[in-house]
Amino acid sequence: MDNNKDSPEDAGLESSLNNSPQEQYQSGSDTGRSLLGASSVTGSMTLVSRFLGLARDIVIARLFGTSDAADAFFLANKIPNFLRRLFAEGAFNQAFVPVLSEYRSRKSHAQVRQLIAAVAASLGAVITLISVVVIVAAPLIAVPLAYGFADVPGKMALFVDMLRITFPYLLLISLTALCGAVLNSYGRFAAPAITPALLNLCLIGSAFLLAPYLDTPELALAWGVLIAGVAQLLFQLPFLAQLRLLPMPRRSAGHEGVARIKKLMLPALFGVSVNQINLLIDSFIASLLVSGSVSWLYFSDRLMELPLGTFGVALAIVVLPNLSRKHAEQSMKEFKAVLIGRAHV
Repeated sequence: MDNNKDSPEDAGLESSLNNSPQEQYQSGSDTGRSLLGASSVTGSMTLVSRFLGLARDIVIARLFGTSDAADAFFLANKIPNFLRRLFAEGAFNQAFVPVLSEYRSRKSHAQVRQLIAAVAASLGAVITLISVVVIVAAPLIAVPLAYGFADVPGKMALFVDMLRITFPYLLLISLTALCGAVLNSYGRFAAPAITPALLNLCLIGSAFLLAPYLDTPELALAWGVLIAGVAQLLFQLPFLAQLRLLPMPRRSAGHEGVARIKKLMLPALFGVSVNQINLLIDSFIASLLVSGSVSWLYFSDRLMELPLGTFGVALAIVVLPNLSRKHAEQSMKEFKAVLIGRAHV
């Protein structure tokens, strides 16, 4: 037996390095077209959701204006969304997708299912505990978050009620983000991209259909957020069932994949948290100003995020699973092709 024989990985690396620039560019161009196609699907679905979001904001502004109750809703809704972007769609997604891609490339389908079940159990347990603590201690937590509301009679109490209604959305959207990450890793980009549209539809529906029957019409928006969380999670489950990857939470103590995800999340948290904390501080400062300030800040932020969410985020969603899978497969040629294709998209 020849011990000097190159391993498959070494052979692949050598082949990649020996390719001419023209061959590498051609491979990168093909990959770039593939990424562009996937990004177009994701971007178009995201664009639909964003325009529905614009319609939602127009409806809310028209029906509720910049009242004290609207301020209470926007700040109450920002708290679970802050944690969602920090944990579910931020650090968690950045840590989970590479590990899932490696499992998909190197391990059996049954092991991938075990990883998803273990992650769902771990994520669900942590978020459930946080949700219970916040719901029970909402009057105490509300004081530092909405200090300025205390000067307006009834505004702080309404904020507490809305926070208790909207906060369970964090658990639902975290599990939805888990499902979406799995679908993205398997190249199913359309369903996760269109899922946020359900939130906009639920809020528009609640504003028109539920608000007239409530003493405080703005409470309909809080209930709309909770209804949307359920709808978003249920919407993605059939697509996961088609892949035979329906997440059935199952605790697995010491699971290697879960441990790695937790380890990868720590540095990602620092990168994601800076911008989100700034947005939360902005809302806190706005709560100290005249009534309507939180609403004005919300509407301006939504307009600013429209182009970023449509193009930049869509491309990042498509690129991360591709790069993670090529790296897990130790395919240096294709990994480089993804990077070259990404540069020419």
